[in-house]
Amino acid sequence: MKSMNSRREFRSNRAALFDGIEDGIRATSSYSSREIYEHDNDRALDGLQDRVSLLKRLTGDIHEEVESHNRVLDRMGNDMDASRGILSGTMTRFKMVFETKSSRRMFTLVASFVIILLIIYYLTR
Repeated sequence: MKSMNSRREFRSNRAALFDGIEDGIRATSSYSSREIYEHDNDRALDGLQDRVSLLKRLTGDIHEEVESHNRVLDRMGNDMDASRGILSGTMTRFKMVFETKSSRRMFTLVASFVIILLIIYYLTR
């Protein structure tokens, strides 16, 4: 019986002795894997930071481009409004000319159009 007790004591002493080492080994390996995970997370975080800064620059460029296009469209709208005013004035004058039905004014109008068309034809030739 003494030999069984001594074996049990040996096993319990051995377990007590190696339990601490195994825990230390497990702690070391988990610490290493934790460091690896933290290093991987840092790399992924750096990659994300680079992507975010790239997206920020792209959105800034898009914003500048949109602002530039809005300015061009505003100027174009103002020019179109001015042209509309000029055209409405011209149409009012044409209505006056056609409403008077004066043959002399009609002849002058047709003759001036023909002369202008001939001048344009010879200039573009």
